[in-house]
Amino acid sequence: MTGPPPDRPERPDRPERVRVERVRVTGPPRRRTPAARTRDIDAETRLGEVYMGSLLREQLWLAVRVLAVLAVGVGSLPLAFHLWPGLTGVRLLGAPLPWLLLGVAVYPFLVLLGWRYVRRAERNEQDFLDLLSEVDG
Repeated sequence: MTGPPPDRPERPDRPERVRVERVRVTGPPRRRTPAARTRDIDAETRLGEVYMGSLLREQLWLAVRVLAVLAVGVGSLPLAFHLWPGLTGVRLLGAPLPWLLLGVAVYPFLVLLGWRYVRRAERNEQDFLDLLSEVDG
């Protein structure tokens, strides 16, 4: 029996669909991780804990620095407007200066800060892999 199932009528105006196997397209691996040292990390040995601890400490220190820059950069603006009330009366391009700084200028600053954070975090991870490669090789 090669026809359509009994619950579906045959449609001569429509060709029969051919099932095509899907193929996953991937790129080449970017970099191989050193197997000997990653085994230490995966097995949670003392040496693996030291390696992971160093990476986590560096990433935490990076996050603390970025948050400090954010707190000083954005947090100081309301303080400046409080300490120097004359700044609140300044108008630039027809809008009050506090609105421009807190409502507009903050966002490019946040994007720049996030971009720098991601770049530095990726560099920390690459340095970590390089360290594992040096120790392994």
